[in-house]
Amino acid sequence: MREKTFIQSFLKHRLGVIGFIGVALVVLTGIFAPLIAPYQRGYGEAMPLSGPSGENWLGTDAMGLDLFAELVWGARTSMFISATAVVVAMVIGIPFGLISGYFKGKIGSLIDSIIEIAMTIPTLPLMILISALAGASVRIVAVVIGIFSWPTLARIVRNSSLRVSQLQYIEAAKILGVPTFFIMFKHILLNLAGPVLVDLTIIMATAVLTESSLSYLGLGDPNAWSWGVILQNAFKSGHHFQAWWLVIFPSLAIMVYVISFNLLGIGINETLNPKSRD
Repeated sequence: MREKTFIQSFLKHRLGVIGFIGVALVVLTGIFAPLIAPYQRGYGEAMPLSGPSGENWLGTDAMGLDLFAELVWGARTSMFISATAVVVAMVIGIPFGLISGYFKGKIGSLIDSIIEIAMTIPTLPLMILISALAGASVRIVAVVIGIFSWPTLARIVRNSSLRVSQLQYIEAAKILGVPTFFIMFKHILLNLAGPVLVDLTIIMATAVLTESSLSYLGLGDPNAWSWGVILQNAFKSGHHFQAWWLVIFPSLAIMVYVISFNLLGIGINETLNPKSRD
């Protein structure tokens, strides 16, 4: 019933529905990329740097590759990066946040200090350093983004856990001898679904922006068709002014992706917390 009520309320949130549709389109594009566009469509066949046409909808790049095919496959790469970053952030951030919020005293203070220190670390310079040392790989970039995304998630889980752990049913569970692990991951974590989901949508959006920034600096995987790598290739070739489509369309793809996840997060937040609209 609760799930049905949430869906009904969410469908009334126009911005949230628009964000969901945008996210769904990107996900479906990534899943069905082999059916939508061949991997190297136009290679050796189309003229390099030809503008949008009926044959090549979004034009071609300096190697004659179809830009539409690259963006379609870039959707799959972007989803992989976002999903990997979210999983890594959840594996680290959720346990840290739960332990810090549930176990007060020395243990909670110690973990809270670790979270505070992690949040003060300048992330982009360290990401650049690690990516440069570990090598340009989509998997490595995704894991690095996830590692630097967990502190905000841990802080949200901690603050919410502090509030939920003081409720009467949690105290009753302790008195009845319910195992601590069971209390933390069922009675507390399930009640944090709202703020956690909202933060995960932010991580999904930020992951693509971060990957694009790293790729622009030459630290992306040159063998992967990510939107950031497409942009970096456009600037590296020096044809970004002449062939405007090489910059405009990948930028639009990134913008739609980020805005869609942000709108989805707003919709989830306002559906679960109607007071946040005020």
